[in-house]
Amino acid sequence: MASVSAGAASAAVPQKKKKKKYVRAVGPKLRRLLYAIFVLVALLFANSGYLASITFLEWLHSETYQDYYYQYMFLAHLVMGLLLILPVVVFGLVHMWNTKDRRNRRAVRMGYLLFAVALVLLGTGVLLVRIGGFDLKHPLARSTVYWLHVACPLAVVWLYWLHRLAGPRIKWRIGGSFAAVTAMAIAAMVALQMQDPRQWNAIGPDSGVKYFEPSLARTASGNFIPAETMMNDQYCLKCHADIHADWSDSVHRFSSFNNEPYLASVSETRAVSMERDGSVQASRWCAGCHDPVPFFSGAFDDPEFDMLKHETAAAGITCTVCHAITNVNSVRGNADYTIEEPLHYPFASSDNAVLQWVNNQLVKAKPSFHKRTFLKPFHKTAEFCSTCHKVHLPAALNHYKEFLRGQNHYDSYLLSGVSGHSARSFYYPPEAVDNCSQCHMPLVPSNDFGAQMFAGADTLSVHDHTFPSANTGIAWLKDREDLVAVHQEYLQDIVRVDLFGVREGGEIDSPLIAPLRPEVPTLKPGQRYLLETVIRTLKLGHLFTQGTADSNEVWLDVTVTSGDRVIGRSGAIDPAQANEVDPWAHFVNVFMLDRDGNRIARRNPEDIFTPLYNHQIPPGAASTVHYELQMPERLTAPVTVEVKLQYRKFDQQYMDFVARRNAELGNLIRGHVPGQTYVNQLPVTTMAVDRVTFPVEGVEAEVNNATREIPTWQRWNDYGIGLLLKGKAELRQAEAAFREVEKLDRYDGSLNLARVLNTEGRLDEAVEALQRADQYRDQPGYPRWTWAWLSGVINSQQGRLEEAEQNLRSVLEDRTEEMQRRGFDFSLDIEVINLLGRTQFDLGNIRDRQGRSEESRQYYREAVQRFERTLQIDPENVTAHFNLHRLFEALGDKDRAAEHQALHLRYKPDDNAKGRAIRLAREKYPAANHAAEAVVKYSLQRNLPSQANATATTAEAGEANAEDSEDSEDAEDAEDSENTPEPDEENFRNGN
Repeated sequence: MASVSAGAASAAVPQKKKKKKYVRAVGPKLRRLLYAIFVLVALLFANSGYLASITFLEWLHSETYQDYYYQYMFLAHLVMGLLLILPVVVFGLVHMWNTKDRRNRRAVRMGYLLFAVALVLLGTGVLLVRIGGFDLKHPLARSTVYWLHVACPLAVVWLYWLHRLAGPRIKWRIGGSFAAVTAMAIAAMVALQMQDPRQWNAIGPDSGVKYFEPSLARTASGNFIPAETMMNDQYCLKCHADIHADWSDSVHRFSSFNNEPYLASVSETRAVSMERDGSVQASRWCAGCHDPVPFFSGAFDDPEFDMLKHETAAAGITCTVCHAITNVNSVRGNADYTIEEPLHYPFASSDNAVLQWVNNQLVKAKPSFHKRTFLKPFHKTAEFCSTCHKVHLPAALNHYKEFLRGQNHYDSYLLSGVSGHSARSFYYPPEAVDNCSQCHMPLVPSNDFGAQMFAGADTLSVHDHTFPSANTGIAWLKDREDLVAVHQEYLQDIVRVDLFGVREGGEIDSPLIAPLRPEVPTLKPGQRYLLETVIRTLKLGHLFTQGTADSNEVWLDVTVTSGDRVIGRSGAIDPAQANEVDPWAHFVNVFMLDRDGNRIARRNPEDIFTPLYNHQIPPGAASTVHYELQMPERLTAPVTVEVKLQYRKFDQQYMDFVARRNAELGNLIRGHVPGQTYVNQLPVTTMAVDRVTFPVEGVEAEVNNATREIPTWQRWNDYGIGLLLKGKAELRQAEAAFREVEKLDRYDGSLNLARVLNTEGRLDEAVEALQRADQYRDQPGYPRWTWAWLSGVINSQQGRLEEAEQNLRSVLEDRTEEMQRRGFDFSLDIEVINLLGRTQFDLGNIRDRQGRSEESRQYYREAVQRFERTLQIDPENVTAHFNLHRLFEALGDKDRAAEHQALHLRYKPDDNAKGRAIRLAREKYPAANHAAEAVVKYSLQRNLPSQANATATTAEAGEANAEDSEDSEDAEDAEDSENTPEPDEENFRNGN
């Protein structure tokens, strides 16, 4: 017991604890590392403050302030951020080890949290840089990571302050040094931002100022742009493989001397210009759109420019050319844009692999600068496309007149129901199509770096840079049948043909049996019939056909058979004539002439003078074509009529020129045998087809016809529209068609009937038609704007000018809920604006005659504002300039009156000069002469040997037409001059 007690006593005596060695939280070596981190953080905070300021300014002013040195500062941000990772991780881990057992648990917890947030900051930075193939493509994921990266620095500062409050006293002197370093860094960066490296290698202040005319294109500085800058498509390929592949197959890619048809035409234009002017400068008119790389780099003007072998000859419209455009200067077309050498990220053109990698990482880490440089808001507009898809021919090119209108996709789109800007269309889409890319750059799935989740798409997508359209010819010449198929697929369902009716007796005023199907009439042997065919534009936002409308080959191919026997034919391709299409077919084209009445058959713009006829069809409109069929006396089977709308990019005559010209230049095209006439093998695309089988009197046979899936009212309406657009010759037939639409309880009938009656001058009846149409105003889809426009037109002609003014104002100013939902804005309808201006002008004249001069001048001033608004939309509008000339005369402003008088004369067509050219053309081209008549009936027996009498009769009729045309030349010239419609009337007739 004693020993136990002694042990217990010994255990009870407290023993002295061994003192633990104190370890500094931040030792000497760690302190040096901390100071290095502080320096990096100071610079990084200064750098971040600069970057954030620029971002804030861009958000505040909606302008781009990022420049070349901004990118260097962003590169510095990345470098410093990456350099910071290892020191922060090492310091954090060592510091945590040193302090893990500290009693000040609050400081420890703040330290842990601070380190965790610092790691999130560094981690989100690495994610945003997209290193190692890791790519944040989903917008939500990237946005989340970005805002975490933005928020974390603020959290780091706050947590560091809390961490230090729980520990040793903060040394504010170090904080002051931090602030000083930051301020100096920001000052240095601001100074560097003022530099523009593109000016370091400027070619000279005046070297390019006059170079570009007669093209309207300009560079921002007036200098040339180095060719290599515009030809860096391989640079784009690295991130945009899908887009680059599409572009490589596009006609934009083959816009220049690598396009055989264009090469043939532009080489002739250059040769004509050289011989006529002593230089090739007139052909610059072509270059602003077709040959931008040699043009802007200065090579194009060389008469010895090698169009086949020069390094820029095959560049086409490159990625950079399109995306380096910085401004659309106007909607005049003719390449009226400004382009500049784009700013790239540092090391974009370096040959060093490491520096190229750095450049790529910069692009991936900061794509917004790249996007703002190469994709501006106007790139998504129809106005951007207008710069090259709207042209006029200047005097420098043709040595005739300063202004002749050429192809014009833009205005026909803007003044259509498709755009939602025309109040005068026959049809309207459910929603307006507000730019060209909706049709010609559809979304396609892609994993490109720039792919996005577009509205309505269920996967990452890009816009198709093949620009699918109608140019099957270039694809075929490049031996790319797959691309031919792409364009042919695009051409489906954009138009339709409809065998609508039959007129027994074969005359335009013979009794009409329509619509055909489900019931069809029984045809009688030996009888003459007129087959009524309608072409209707559907999914099309501009005239059909547009662009090269003089060489595009669109025609109706009609075959009439009875069993195995062909009894009628029009529009056949003749293998014996190098695959030329029957010239007596109906063509949807423009038959363009030079001054001597020769057809423009070589795409020779320097010779364009006037059209003999224009068979283009407006969007949402129709054309009615009449075919004369003489039934044989003996038939043993039902009669089947098949109508195809056929398309071939270029006609045989032009392709023969292309082949010969390319052979002269040493460039043999596909399918050409030197020394022989070129046999046109370009693909023929059937765009639409319709077929009807008729029973024949005396022939026992079962006849079956598929029902047309088109509403009956719409077939009547389309037929009437086609007749209305022909002009005054067939208005009575149009009236009858629209009365049938009325019977089917459609507002279209009354509205379109009012158009017909107004054109005929039957104004009281037109008013009655509008009153009947107004009964449908609560029906869905009813175009109140069209009713208001027609009311304004008719009120104006009846002298009810105040009512007309009210009607026209409502068209331009109303914004109904339906219009907003469908994206319609009729304030851009220049024909309505002009009519309102003219109405106000007339009201001013009336007040002036009444002695109410102040009221009169107020009306004049309002009319001036209207016509000036038109010129904002269409600077070359003839009607606006004419009326402004008269208005300023009335207001006593002689200078401005003279200015607009000169502009009116500049833009006004020279109607008196075209008479001789048209007369000569009618003599040279009997088929075209026939197609240019007011009422045209195409014979289906002209080229059938078994119908020799009918052929002779039709041929004699053609010769008679030519003779009548020659005998009445003076009368026609006078009539053309007198009856040439003013633009308002012309557009009204065309239903645009």
